[in-house]
Amino acid sequence: MAGSLNLFWKILGVLLALYVIGFVIFATSLPQTSTQVRHADAIVALTGGGARLDAAESLLESGFGKRLLISGVNPGTTKKDLRVIAHAGPRFDCCADLGFKAADTHGNASETAQWVHTHGYRSVIVVTANYHMRRSLNEFAADMPGVRLEPYPVAPDGIDLADWWHNSHALRLLNAEYAKYLASFVLTHFHGEAPKSSRES
Repeated sequence: MAGSLNLFWKILGVLLALYVIGFVIFATSLPQTSTQVRHADAIVALTGGGARLDAAESLLESGFGKRLLISGVNPGTTKKDLRVIAHAGPRFDCCADLGFKAADTHGNASETAQWVHTHGYRSVIVVTANYHMRRSLNEFAADMPGVRLEPYPVAPDGIDLADWWHNSHALRLLNAEYAKYLASFVLTHFHGEAPKSSRES
């Protein structure tokens, strides 16, 4: 009995150590916005902060994609509202679509996949927060096999993740996202589906 208990604690200790190591790697290697982003057929922005909309709108106005989908929009929000939030230019009125169905990252992927299929797009620039990018790409790839995904991560609004180990809010945010990413990775790679996670803020 004592031997089994010792083995249990050893296994638990190893798993905890692996989790901590993985988390540190995750937190210290957040993807950075690149000035070398490749052009794509379309752009999708996942709601959750003005910085995401600003970046996606700038890409649209600069011609990096033919059309923009803003996924996960609150049903009470209008295109006029988002025009103001995104400091939109002239292409916003003709070439931006609002998606109201998504309530979480998995929903973003499903909503975008349907939109991409409708328009026949083969490549998409994905705009979301840097800490959220890995999970987003994982779930988008599961729903859109064969579609080229170009990540365009942005820094989240109102929080500096650079010194996360000194900031309890940043630490909690990154730890929660890392746990969701691990769950997403396991489910998409071993069960063929992504979890219904809570909407990102």
